[in-house]
Amino acid sequence: MATEIPTLKATNREQLGSRYAKRLRTAGKLPAVLYGHGTAPMSLTLDAKETIHSLKHGAHVVKLAIEGGATENCLVKDLQFGWMGDDVIHLDLARVDLDEVVTVKVRLQFIGQPESAKKPGAVLTHDVTELEIKCKVRDIPGDIRVDLAGVKTDVYTVSEFKLPAGLTAVTDPHAALSRVVIVAEEAEGEAAAPGAAAEPEVLTAKKDKEGDAAAPGAKAAAPAKEAKKG
Repeated sequence: MATEIPTLKATNREQLGSRYAKRLRTAGKLPAVLYGHGTAPMSLTLDAKETIHSLKHGAHVVKLAIEGGATENCLVKDLQFGWMGDDVIHLDLARVDLDEVVTVKVRLQFIGQPESAKKPGAVLTHDVTELEIKCKVRDIPGDIRVDLAGVKTDVYTVSEFKLPAGLTAVTDPHAALSRVVIVAEEAEGEAAAPGAAAEPEVLTAKKDKEGDAAAPGAKAAAPAKEAKKG
């Protein structure tokens, strides 16, 4: 395991319901439920600041020191977030043995860039930001480092990435860890973009040329009447 397993203090939570949970969060506490190993689920209360600090540092496993009970190794199974999606409001934990094989999602840390990303107009993107892996609880890393410096292809897939010993990828092997796309630049002096409206041509009547007849449609002057002979 990449980091030491943090220890979190927990107390039993007897009062349940969303209203009481909201009061706990206001007081700096975090509601949690502990499952696993054939025992009934336990409703617990954790210190919010301490717990979130451990989660942000990549903790997937914690030692839960329950007040009046033993300290147990627990796997973080699920996090529930508030409606804004930026704060943890509930935590699900499961009792585990350190040699138990589990499936977890671990965030990826990308460093370097592929050779093709150095070309003019190249844009490097990451389709996958976390990897689902299978391994023993004791081998779960805080994050997985992906070095792209030696990659020579435009698309670098999960199957091409060599995981550390003891880890097996569960994520689709064809999923792209990184992708390089070339964005063509508009040539200087290029014609206007398609769809741009052209300035309409104004049609005007042709000017009469000197000596020409009157414009079509104009009424001719009536001929003068001859005077009657006496």
